[in-house]
Amino acid sequence: MADRIRTGVPRQRRGREQGSAHRAVGLRRFSLPSCSVRPVCAGLAAVFLSSTLFVSPAAAGWDAAATAAGALWPVAGLAAAAIAGLAAMRSHRVAKDLRGRIEAAERAAADAAASAARARAEAQACRVLLSDGAPAFLLWTGREAPADLFGRTPETLKAELGPASSAFETALARLKAEDGAFSQTLDTPRGPLRLDGRSRAGAGILLLAPLSSETSGHEAGPMASGLAALLDAAPAPAWLRGADGALSYVNPAFVVAVGAASAEEARAQGLDLLDGKTRAAAASAEGADGHFRQRVKAVTKGQRRQMEVVEVAGIFGTAGIAIDVTSEEDARAEMKQAVVAHRRTLDQLTTAVAIFGADERLVFHNAAYERLFDLSPAFLDQHPPEGEILEDLRTRRKVPEQADFRGWRAQLREAYRAIEPVNDWWHLPGGQMLRVVVTPNAEGGVTYLFDDLSEHMALESRYNTLIRIQGETLDGLAEAVAVFGSDGRLNLYNHAFLGLWSLEARALGERPHVDAVAALCRPLHGETSAFARIRHAVTTIGPREAVTLRIERPDGRVLDGATQPLPDGGTMVTFRDVTDSVKVERALIERAEALEAADKLKNAFVGHVSYHLRTPLNTLLGYADMLRDGLAGPLNTRQQDYLEHMRQSSDQLRALIDDILDLASIDAGAMELDLSDVDVGETVLGVAEAVRDPVAEAGLNLAVSVGPDAGHFVADGRRVRQILFNLLSNAIAVSPAGGTVSLGAVRRDGALVFTVRDEGPGVPAEVADTLFERFESRSAGPRHRGVGLGLAIVRSFMTLHGGSVTVAPAGRGPDAKGTLATCIFPLSGEGRREAAE
Repeated sequence: MADRIRTGVPRQRRGREQGSAHRAVGLRRFSLPSCSVRPVCAGLAAVFLSSTLFVSPAAAGWDAAATAAGALWPVAGLAAAAIAGLAAMRSHRVAKDLRGRIEAAERAAADAAASAARARAEAQACRVLLSDGAPAFLLWTGREAPADLFGRTPETLKAELGPASSAFETALARLKAEDGAFSQTLDTPRGPLRLDGRSRAGAGILLLAPLSSETSGHEAGPMASGLAALLDAAPAPAWLRGADGALSYVNPAFVVAVGAASAEEARAQGLDLLDGKTRAAAASAEGADGHFRQRVKAVTKGQRRQMEVVEVAGIFGTAGIAIDVTSEEDARAEMKQAVVAHRRTLDQLTTAVAIFGADERLVFHNAAYERLFDLSPAFLDQHPPEGEILEDLRTRRKVPEQADFRGWRAQLREAYRAIEPVNDWWHLPGGQMLRVVVTPNAEGGVTYLFDDLSEHMALESRYNTLIRIQGETLDGLAEAVAVFGSDGRLNLYNHAFLGLWSLEARALGERPHVDAVAALCRPLHGETSAFARIRHAVTTIGPREAVTLRIERPDGRVLDGATQPLPDGGTMVTFRDVTDSVKVERALIERAEALEAADKLKNAFVGHVSYHLRTPLNTLLGYADMLRDGLAGPLNTRQQDYLEHMRQSSDQLRALIDDILDLASIDAGAMELDLSDVDVGETVLGVAEAVRDPVAEAGLNLAVSVGPDAGHFVADGRRVRQILFNLLSNAIAVSPAGGTVSLGAVRRDGALVFTVRDEGPGVPAEVADTLFERFESRSAGPRHRGVGLGLAIVRSFMTLHGGSVTVAPAGRGPDAKGTLATCIFPLSGEGRREAAE
């Protein structure tokens, strides 16, 4: 390669010798411009590729690089545009300047031999600068003429090509031998190297450029168009500012955001999306490191939105874009509120929750976690590691006792690598029982859920105990018990239920429905409607009421059944065998009916006899009156005594007959009260006058008292006098001679109260309950013993008036004597009845 490539020697001086000290080496004399050497050399390629000598597509791409790079700036970003544009612009300017200076150097070559050494040094410096990653090229003027190398030295080019040197020499020889153009890529140790060459009439040029540089220039145009279209269609506002801060480019989204009619209007009027404060902050940040990124509030389309602004500074100004993140911020705020709400919700749970991150440090805990393990909030707020928390709990005996605590701790850590949740039970030394669920989190870490089931387990144990007690209790009952649930299925039964209905336990093992139970019991209860009523009570969805029923089975057994609604929607059904009780009841009823019939027959007989006794008694009394009046002649003293005794006996017999007839009328319901306005005072005095003679004969005293407010009341006056007369007669009969019998009347508590008091021996306790029964009498003290109808008539008449009569000792203490009979007539008249029961 060295014999065909020389380092920039001009063809006019090739082969000339001028002495060893000042020999020309073929480098045309020129001086570098005052600007930077590197951009000048970099733009040299664009000058040669734009000449008429080089018209291949690859070479033409270098000529378009300057224009394409400028178009790429607002689209692809400041960095890529700056590199491509700077290379193209500087290469073109430097190339033009170098061409003029080289021509001037050729004309002055003969006169400037003394400056050859200096020109050679400058050329060498240019080669060194051009070799720093910039493109290099070869020029030749004839097929046999050596090629001049620019941008590299032969040594650096050989080192750069490495194993691809042979392919390079082959391509160069082919291009010099034949006119035409070609492009080829070589793989070199420093990366792909693009070869673009063209030759005509024996002269030619070959460009060597790193593939990245060539690609930037070659694809800048299509890339710029595509990215410009993308920005025009993008919904995010984008802009480009010049070095003075004025807008030089805005996309349609920017125009809409600021409310402008066009991009030109937005740039001309300086309609900016950002306020002055934000622009100042952006300028400050860009001055520091060239980048600005911040979320700010901006008004777009008349609405205040949250925007994320990104601006990048470059030598031409700044490029920026604003992305609407309002929805993201709203979602972030909603998420924050949701997290706060979830924290509050979790704090209300009784389940203790603790979340550990992938680094095994506490991330979150709720209030129940603090309470369960009695942990300090200040300690938990430090987000301690799980191991530190477990050590603290172990010290305070808040974790299960472990023989190998380290191994148990390592087992817990396996949950961080698990896929499925892990369930465990912790039996704490204090007696607590915790159910622990460890769930791996998708982002790493685990979530612990602790449920304190100590009370639950205790309740369950007590519940099971109660169920066993209930079962034993039910099995000990004589009654048959069956409990149906709200779904109508049998939930519970006892042994008595099985025995009463001759059922097998296995037949009831699958919780049969009440219809199935009725079918199993049908052989014993027949087709009665009893189980239909039970079924309705069990399955009804309306108001639930207790039901009682009686079942008479074909086998002669009698059962009393009952249903009782339960609070849980179920129904309890009970059956009791009352066969023996029913038999006794029926026997008693039959006996009572027989006694009632006999009593009615007795009353009818007595009434009938009494009625027929009244007629001859009246005849007897009539003749006695005639004899007393002397119609049969005068009577001696003895005869008159006999006649008087006869009359007294007849009067007693007539009173007895009247009482019997009255009781018969009351029993038959034929007794009617003749109600009228009764004067209490007159009634009391009238009764006292009627018993004056018996009181005098008995040697007693009669005391009468009527309250000042006694007044009148509505009653049957004749029956009231009969009541008081009978009570006074009973008191006279039991009072000893010299005693006092008292009769009083007073108005009290809405009733009229009559009292009769005697000084007799009192009422024995054993006969107090039978005083008002018919034909019950007790010793009349010093006088006679009655037949026992007087007080019975008193109670019957009081009942007809709706009142009551009581008999009690008149005094207090064990030695108290006398009896007090009290009759109470309600003034309202309530409770009056037509006949005694």
